[in-house]
Amino acid sequence: MKVLHLYKTYLPDTIGGVEQVINQLARETEKLGVTNEVLSMSATKTEGTVTVDGHLVHRCRSNIEIASTPFSLSAFFKFKKLVREADIIHYHFPYPFADALHLLAGQNKPSVVSYHSDIIKQKRLLKLYRPLMRMFLSKVDRIVAASPNYLKSSDVLSHFEKKVNVIPYGLNKSSYPLPSAGRLIAWKKQFGSRFFLFLGVLRYYKGLHILIEAARTTDYPIVIMGAGPIEHELKKQVLELGLQNIHFVGFLPDEDKVALLELCYAVVFPSHLRSEAFGISLLEGAMYGKPLISSEIGTGTTYINIDKETGVVVPPSEPIALRQAMDYLWNNPEEAQLMGKRAEERYWKLFTAKQMAKSYFQLYENLLEAK
Repeated sequence: MKVLHLYKTYLPDTIGGVEQVINQLARETEKLGVTNEVLSMSATKTEGTVTVDGHLVHRCRSNIEIASTPFSLSAFFKFKKLVREADIIHYHFPYPFADALHLLAGQNKPSVVSYHSDIIKQKRLLKLYRPLMRMFLSKVDRIVAASPNYLKSSDVLSHFEKKVNVIPYGLNKSSYPLPSAGRLIAWKKQFGSRFFLFLGVLRYYKGLHILIEAARTTDYPIVIMGAGPIEHELKKQVLELGLQNIHFVGFLPDEDKVALLELCYAVVFPSHLRSEAFGISLLEGAMYGKPLISSEIGTGTTYINIDKETGVVVPPSEPIALRQAMDYLWNNPEEAQLMGKRAEERYWKLFTAKQMAKSYFQLYENLLEAK
C-alpha cells in the first residue's frame, strides 16, 4: 500500500505539531507495510526529493504565500504525477492549496483528510475560502478528527459528522533520545529540580502572554523552550514586568528537550484559542509522567489532560486561575506526582504511535476495499 501525504510544510524545513504527527504516522505505518511519501512546499529555491526517517519527501518551491498558505505551480504537476503512483491520498487540513489541487487534478484515488484544526485567525479570508473548503470536504472519502472533543465543538465537522472518524494523535516514546548524564546535570544545575516547563513554537494562540502575566506574583522557575514569531514581544513583556523567573532557552535539540521533560516538575500549556487543536507537547508531558496544566478551549487539550485526574484545567485567558493551578501543584507534591502517573497511564492507553498507526491502517484498508 502506498500513501501520499500532502501538507504545506514538512521536515526538515519546519518542525511543528502537524509535521510531527505526519512523521510519527509514516514511521509507524511503515512497520505495517505502508510506503509513505510526503509532498510539501519549501520556501527555499531548491526543489527536489530527500529522505526523512525512511520515507521520501518531495519539496516544491513556493511561488507565493498568502495568509500562511504557500502556493506552488510546480506542485500541481508533481501532485498529478505522484497521485498516479499512490493508492491513498492523505491530506492534512487546513491547507487551502491542497483543496484546490484535489479538485483541479481530477484524481479519483481513495482520499482521507486529517482535520487538524478549524481556521480561527483568518476570519475574513475564511468567508472567501468557505465554498472551496466545503466542496473539498464533501468530495473526500473520510475525515479524521484527533479527539471527540474537537468533533463535538467544531462547526465545520458537524456538517460532515457521518464520515468523520476519531483517531487520536500518537507518539512513539522509543523514538525520543535518551539524554546523557552530562546533559541532565547541566540543565539541573541551571534550573534545579523543580520548574514548570512550556514546549512549543511561540505563536499567538499559545497563551504565553497569559503565563507571563500569571508569573508576576510567583517566584516559580518557568522554562520556555521554543522559538517563533512572537518571541521578541514575549521577551519584551518579561523585561517590562521585571520578571526574573521566566527563562527562554530557545529551540533545542531533542536530547535537551527530553532532559528538560525528565527534570521538570510539571508541564504548563496555556493555549487559549481553538487554533490549538490538540497539543503535541502537552502529550509529551504526559508521556514523561508529568502533571499537566491546560485551558478548556473545547479541543484535544482536555482530551489529553483530565481536570483533577492528570492535572489541572483552567478557563482560558485568566492569569489568576493559571497562577492558582501552578500554586496547587507546587504546594501539593504528592498529588502532583500522582497526577503525573495517571497522565502517563493515559498516554499508554490512548496515545501511542502504534495505536494511531493501527487505526489509520485499518481506515486505509477500508477505503481500498470500498473502491
